[in-house]
Amino acid sequence: MDSNETTTTFYTPSSSSPSPTTSPPPPPPIILSPCAACKILRRRCADKCILAPYFPPTDPLKFTTAHRIFGASNIIKLLQDLPESQRADAVASMVYESKARIRDPVYGCAGVICHLQREVSDLQAQLAKAQAEIISMQNQQANLIAMVCMEMNKSQQPFLPNSMATTHQSFEDDACCFLADDISLWT
Repeated sequence: MDSNETTTTFYTPSSSSPSPTTSPPPPPPIILSPCAACKILRRRCADKCILAPYFPPTDPLKFTTAHRIFGASNIIKLLQDLPESQRADAVASMVYESKARIRDPVYGCAGVICHLQREVSDLQAQLAKAQAEIISMQNQQANLIAMVCMEMNKSQQPFLPNSMATTHQSFEDDACCFLADDISLWT
């Protein structure tokens, strides 16, 4: 045959023969990409690769970061020693610790923890100061209300006759108490 010629064959079932039940064509073979760890280490990724579930081929930076600090053999040993339920958390922890160690080679995660603890104590001090200011303002408000009630009593007393002054004054004291109680409910 000449290289320019192509042969095409068509299959036409004969109408005289009974057609057997046809099974669906087999699925195309799935080509799995090696995990990011095996790809970076340039080795064949086995079916039961311990690193494959945690270092997918779509995220090679994750393994590169952990490998740079811990090394592949230490990562594998650590994962083999852990139960399968804890491996994902261990990988996340190793990757986080590796990133922290790259950012701060001296302190790593400990530096981040110290920084966050310092922020927490600063915020607790600010909260305590704000709470003290609130209590101080509430005390000032109570003192101001008491002074206003006393001034109202003094200013209204001379205008009333003596017999009504005692009755009216007891009513004023009650009104100031009600006023103070209402304001304390609002705070």
